[in-house]
Amino acid sequence: MNALSTVFRKLLLPEHMIEDSRKLGNDYPAGEMYRSFVKIAWPALMESVLIGLVSFVDSIMVSSVGEIAVAAVGLTNQPRLLFYAIFLSLSIAVNAMVARRFGEKDPKRANQCLAMVLPLAILLCALFTGIAFAISEPLLYFAGAKEDTIGMAIPYFRITMLGMNFTVISLIINAAQRGCGNTRISMTTNLSANLVNVVFNALLINGLLGFPRLGVIGAAIATMLGNISAAVISILSLCKKGRFLQLSLRDMFRWDPVQLKTICSIGSGSLVEQLFMRFGFFSYAKLVAELGTMEFATHQIVMSIITLSFTVGDGLGVASSALVGQNLGRKRPDISIIYGKIGQRFGAAISILLVVIFTFLGGVLVRLFSDDPEVIRVGRHLLYIVALTAPFQVSQVIFRGCLNGAGDTKYTAVVSFISIALVRPVLTYLLCYPVGLGVYGAWISLFFDQITRFGFTMHRFGGTSWYKKKI
Repeated sequence: MNALSTVFRKLLLPEHMIEDSRKLGNDYPAGEMYRSFVKIAWPALMESVLIGLVSFVDSIMVSSVGEIAVAAVGLTNQPRLLFYAIFLSLSIAVNAMVARRFGEKDPKRANQCLAMVLPLAILLCALFTGIAFAISEPLLYFAGAKEDTIGMAIPYFRITMLGMNFTVISLIINAAQRGCGNTRISMTTNLSANLVNVVFNALLINGLLGFPRLGVIGAAIATMLGNISAAVISILSLCKKGRFLQLSLRDMFRWDPVQLKTICSIGSGSLVEQLFMRFGFFSYAKLVAELGTMEFATHQIVMSIITLSFTVGDGLGVASSALVGQNLGRKRPDISIIYGKIGQRFGAAISILLVVIFTFLGGVLVRLFSDDPEVIRVGRHLLYIVALTAPFQVSQVIFRGCLNGAGDTKYTAVVSFISIALVRPVLTYLLCYPVGLGVYGAWISLFFDQITRFGFTMHRFGGTSWYKKKI
């Protein structure tokens, strides 16, 4: 019993999570540190998981139109995320900088950062929307669309790209709010948006309560309405006096050269990472799409299910990122390390539950999307691979959140290049085609991709260079 107690103490007590050589004090109260983590983590985790569940339900609603509709919607994901890359990179830069300014108790510079990035993002988004409309058909054919899916894919893609103009506003503002620990605001924003999305999905996909039956187009309109509501709520969160983040119109377009240089430094690393990720995911999806519509539909169903494990890591990664950045601003890298490891402890515990769900309830989950026996059989087998993947996926997302919170985006860019842009697509091609494993090969390659990212990010977090970054 004493031996077991000792093991738990070494695993769970903050003073045992860091080497003596890195300690900058003796103030590591376990109760206070766990409470601080949970205070920020639970809204972020709840937000991320519920958004994943809404996406899950959204996919189920679309599947009521048929497997071809699932494939058509799935084909638009990577082309759309390709346009999102620059905005995701800007949001990571804003999150890291606001977290550091929050730790330094410097609201003026935090608000200057947000005021510079937000109008820039809005202008770029308007430009990208026009480009997306102009090239939507050839882009979707290149992504793997066939004659049976292109008719649904084009309008869905164009409508959701219009919605991106509103998504970008909430994305940047919520990144700033998370940086100063206001994860409840972000949770409220995104849950409200997804509630709007689900309600209008129900009304517009199948034409309930007298609304027109619009199928896939209805799903796209519902998504855009959710995007609009998120943007409105995010803007309102900046209008309340007395908060750390308050944005006034006169601050817009006032450039601070020093902060702009820092934004570009962090954002460029993150942008390179996002581009590598988008290239890798795009290539991956295209290779699977070439297997055929039914194979891709099965793949997309399992992708919707694995989102549940990603959301767990993402929610804990958001909390870890904020606390890492804030404590680096307070000149306490030792506490940043501990919060990263506390996030890992929570992630490991939840991963055990995910492994059980994917292993024993796989068939039940796939049946929510399709009643085709072959889709159910293959999907259930793929979820065994997902069960093996989940612990590595959750952990690497948390480690990546810690590194991004410290501004170490160039390293995560290199990891994405190796793992997502090289390992995943190359292995997918070899296993799907020359080896002949079909869609199974794609998921085996995803497993190795997650292990690779886990190994690299864990190694980096174990060193010292990430927390010595100057912002």
